[in-house]
Amino acid sequence: MTLLHLDPTDLDHRGATHTAREIAHQPAVWQTVYAQLQAERPALDAFLAPLLALPQLRIVLTGAGSSSFIGQCIAPALLRHLGQRPGIRVEAVATTDIVSSPEQCLQPEVPTLLVSFARSGNSPESLAAVELADRFIKTCHHLVITCAADGTLNQRMAGQSHARVLLLPDETNDRAFAMTSSFSGMLLAAAWAFDLPLAPVADLARAAQTLAEGEIDRLYALAEQSFERIVFLGSNTLLGLAREAALKMLELTDGKLVAMADSTLGFRHGPKTILNDKTLVVIILSNDPYTRQYDLDLLRELRQQGPARVLALRTSALNGAETTHADDVHLALPASAPDLALAPVALVFAQCLALLASLQLGITPDNPSASGTVTRVVSGVTIHPVTQQ
Repeated sequence: MTLLHLDPTDLDHRGATHTAREIAHQPAVWQTVYAQLQAERPALDAFLAPLLALPQLRIVLTGAGSSSFIGQCIAPALLRHLGQRPGIRVEAVATTDIVSSPEQCLQPEVPTLLVSFARSGNSPESLAAVELADRFIKTCHHLVITCAADGTLNQRMAGQSHARVLLLPDETNDRAFAMTSSFSGMLLAAAWAFDLPLAPVADLARAAQTLAEGEIDRLYALAEQSFERIVFLGSNTLLGLAREAALKMLELTDGKLVAMADSTLGFRHGPKTILNDKTLVVIILSNDPYTRQYDLDLLRELRQQGPARVLALRTSALNGAETTHADDVHLALPASAPDLALAPVALVFAQCLALLASLQLGITPDNPSASGTVTRVVSGVTIHPVTQQ
């Protein structure tokens, strides 16, 4: 699809071609990723089934930056899915934490499946986390989900007897600075790998395209309002999504627009002080009926109190009893869809808003860091030797 009616020639001139294309092609990319996972299903099941049967298995979902937020999205859904298995644990732990504090993050006597998310597979922390896990943990296996065939992580782990690599299609390997289709592609690949409840891939693709096409006027109007602060809020799986949405805004505006994320309930405990009349709040409403009550409580509170403008990304209510508002953004998925299904669709809205905000500020989205101190693949990290106690 042509994203937001943006002119390709103008995008090229403004350094936004890759970012716009990689946001736009996500609905098609998701279907390609799904087809790949279906083809690899037998081999993937053969690898995962014996591990998931291990008593006291610990699953650690890891990555750095955006890749760590994938783990934060997946962890609540995976724990709920596997929760009936005695002793199983699911945790999202960033590679940056594993590398800086391996003895606090890794448990030598606990059988572990380390699930690594890595767009390029070249980040120093991603490589070091895998090495440290193998060194510290007696029984450690790896599921690597990555987007770059020539990445070091793929080349190092492919063919290892204790590892399985899911190398996603090249379309997921974003050329732009910010992770967009790589994030959603790896998120959905993990969901399908563990057979998590989701929504049919055609429905996800249709909902994302409908959102991007149907919200064009609102997105342009929001970008032109020149907010100085933006807050993304979500619960459980959608908290990880909120953090990724905030990071996209911060990255693509080169830090000129202050962006933060929090949980729906946590926001009242101090972070709410960020609100002023130049703040935009985006709440992603959970589809879980119990959790949604808390989301709606805060939504009503913020809209009544002001002074910030508050959007709600939401599906229709199960019982039809919820009131609607002009600042409600409809997600074209059923109210019965799990929150993990809402995540990639809602993220398309946040990505589009970040792109337009970047262009509004005169920034080049494909390479937004004017100082050059922030790069597509993190550099300048020294991995220090660890002396195991």
